[in-house]
Amino acid sequence: MSTTRDEPEVLIAAPASDAHTWNLIYLQLLVEELGHPTVNLGPCAPDEAIVEACLLYRPRLLLLSSVNGHGHQDGMRLITRIRATADLAALPVVIGGKLGVSGTDTDHADALRDAGFCAVFPDRPHAVTDFCRFLAALSERVVI
Repeated sequence: MSTTRDEPEVLIAAPASDAHTWNLIYLQLLVEELGHPTVNLGPCAPDEAIVEACLLYRPRLLLLSSVNGHGHQDGMRLITRIRATADLAALPVVIGGKLGVSGTDTDHADALRDAGFCAVFPDRPHAVTDFCRFLAALSERVVI
């Protein structure tokens, strides 16, 4: 579906504790290739900066990526703040990547979904394919 919106459809960030950039660039290129304008807030984005950017840009999706293994901790803190912000309560928010440093990443997925994430994409072989399917389904539900 084409759009005439000037605003980004997808806001991409790594949470405050994650300094990795290659994953964010990859995601930005992937999402843009799929036809969705983005704003990439980069690594180590403070919670307040992410919330302010969501309020400013009004994206259709917030995409958080974690490589350092603290995605579940950062994600829980951030989603609580987003869901407590009235203007962002319904914003679709997803998180993916390395979500923990022990056990399996899927151990954290249910807790993150229960906290308010629309979808969680743990570090596993089909995560990118699963995300692309999610993005396509989200796009189909959006009416412009």
